[in-house]
Amino acid sequence: MASRVAMAEPVCLLENSPSRGLVVQQEALELLSEVTQPVVVVAITGPYRSGKSYLMNRLAAQRKGFSLGSTVQSHTRGIWMWCVAHPCQPGHTLVLLDTEGLGDTEKGDTRNDTWIFVLTLLLSSTLMYNSRGTIDQQALDQLHYVLTLSEHIRLKAGPRRSEDELEDSEKFASFFPTFVWLVRDFTLQLELDGKEISEDQYLENALKLRAESTPETQGYNRTRECIRRFFAERKCFVFDVPARRKDLAHLEEVEDERLDPRFLQQLETFCSYIWEKAPVKRVPGGHIVTGKLLGKLAASYVEVIRSGAVPCLESTVMALAKAENAAAVEEAVRLYRDLMEQRVELPTETLEELLELHARCEREALELFLARAFQEEMHCAQAELMRQVEAVKKKFCKANEKVSRDKCEAALRDLFQELDKRIGDGVYSVPGGYELFRGHQQVLVDKYMGLRGKGLKAPAVLHEFLQSRQTLAQSILKADLSLTEMEKQKKIEEERNRRAEQERELQRKKDAEEKVKLQDQLRSKEEHVLQLKKSLEAACEKKLEEQDKMIRHRRQEERALRQEGFEDKAEQMNGVIRKLEEEISVIEPNYAALIEMGLSLLVKAAFLIYRFSLPPPHFFPPVSTFFPSTPGLLCLSWKGWEISSRLLPNPSAPVWQR
Repeated sequence: MASRVAMAEPVCLLENSPSRGLVVQQEALELLSEVTQPVVVVAITGPYRSGKSYLMNRLAAQRKGFSLGSTVQSHTRGIWMWCVAHPCQPGHTLVLLDTEGLGDTEKGDTRNDTWIFVLTLLLSSTLMYNSRGTIDQQALDQLHYVLTLSEHIRLKAGPRRSEDELEDSEKFASFFPTFVWLVRDFTLQLELDGKEISEDQYLENALKLRAESTPETQGYNRTRECIRRFFAERKCFVFDVPARRKDLAHLEEVEDERLDPRFLQQLETFCSYIWEKAPVKRVPGGHIVTGKLLGKLAASYVEVIRSGAVPCLESTVMALAKAENAAAVEEAVRLYRDLMEQRVELPTETLEELLELHARCEREALELFLARAFQEEMHCAQAELMRQVEAVKKKFCKANEKVSRDKCEAALRDLFQELDKRIGDGVYSVPGGYELFRGHQQVLVDKYMGLRGKGLKAPAVLHEFLQSRQTLAQSILKADLSLTEMEKQKKIEEERNRRAEQERELQRKKDAEEKVKLQDQLRSKEEHVLQLKKSLEAACEKKLEEQDKMIRHRRQEERALRQEGFEDKAEQMNGVIRKLEEEISVIEPNYAALIEMGLSLLVKAAFLIYRFSLPPPHFFPPVSTFFPSTPGLLCLSWKGWEISSRLLPNPSAPVWQR
């Protein structure tokens, strides 16, 4: 693997110091930049001295790593990171984030607690909240950070209205991480109304709302409502006291044999769930995050917070998309160039041979680009990829021609050395000398044509070489005194016809090469259009899947509210569901329009590239492309230097309008 997927010990990702505030550590960013694999980011937060670090060490399959401490003082400051090879998903990296304890009274200034909670939430794909005892009102009050999430995170850029804040908060659940509540030192029986319940049922029961309309009840319900609204996927684990009191101070050193068997079983169940179920980190839009991208996200969020602004997901993703798409183009072009250099052996015998190799290398480069690029503005980046690959291809074509030309010229010089010596010695300055010269020259031409490895310029170089010797041949012809004037004219006419036929043959070869080049360019365009179309359609399916998942979650919440007697809140939730369903009805048309726009711009770019890569006159053979979502044909026309496009409503139009 090119990725660095394991670290010997944790490092500080985010320092939280009284003097400098929140600062991303360069060492951590450099380590993340080496992780090119997808990452599963599991973070833990919760009150200080609640045993978070011990569980994180266990998830790393280690006893030590994150600092535990043995006193009432908090040991972890800021956010610490540990990258390890994922135990259940080959080709993925498990990134563990351990955060400083929330609500530490010794810090004096706890204003950064909220930002640390927000950053942990934004960076993770699974967020674990660790508390002690039971899930009671005190435990929920300690999670008050969820109450202000809509004030500390924005979905979209631009001026913000009060209704935007409400809409944003309703959509947070679509990109917030899976929420796992860990209850340490749990001593209760998992029973409700005399019946045994699961840990998840225990959590959901603790999050039930009260129906009374009093200020106290509103305060009681507020945190619960936020957790239910923001975290669509919730999970709960309870843990017994792990060992005797005297062993708790140095728990990382206690052998498993001395730990409570029930705690060990609970610990194993918990670790197995996280390793098997924790999802890969994604950004809004569904793009998979690598370690390198995770570092960029962390740096971007902290920079915004330090500036006094609120992190905006849309702006962050767009900035990342622009940078990553440019990097994806650069990497894909580099791969294409490397593959061509590794696989091509210049000169090739034909242009088709080189272009077939180009097509294979371009396909691999395109696959790399699509795997890394963001959907946002992908068509623009892909057009730039086409332009750069075409430029590199031209260089290989020119290099191919030059190597072929050099070999052919060297071969002709070697072959014609003896003939030139004979001319200098006057061998052909006799009656019948011209025919003798022609015969010897043809023998050398036949030898030249029989040589291997000359490349595609062999006919052209031979033609140029013989043309350069026409004056010499004419002088030999005139010196041949044995020919009558009529015979001389006949020979001159034959020579003229032969040269004309050579010119026509050479032009036919050039025309054939231009046709092959154009066919390859059209193939390249069709490949790019097809791959972009597939990528955008996959993004549409992903968006529909996310929206459907959100609707299912909201329906569950609506049913729960009705069961709890909150008809008014259930009706409000029903309104949210209807709005989400309306959004589904426009997702496909919007993506269809996006696909058409993207393909239109991509094809425009392709035709501009091809137009200026061909010698005059510029021409294009008919090409047609259909869009399944909208019947019609995308048509191109140009006036001067400007290309315009439009979608024709006629699905039976046979070809592109030129």
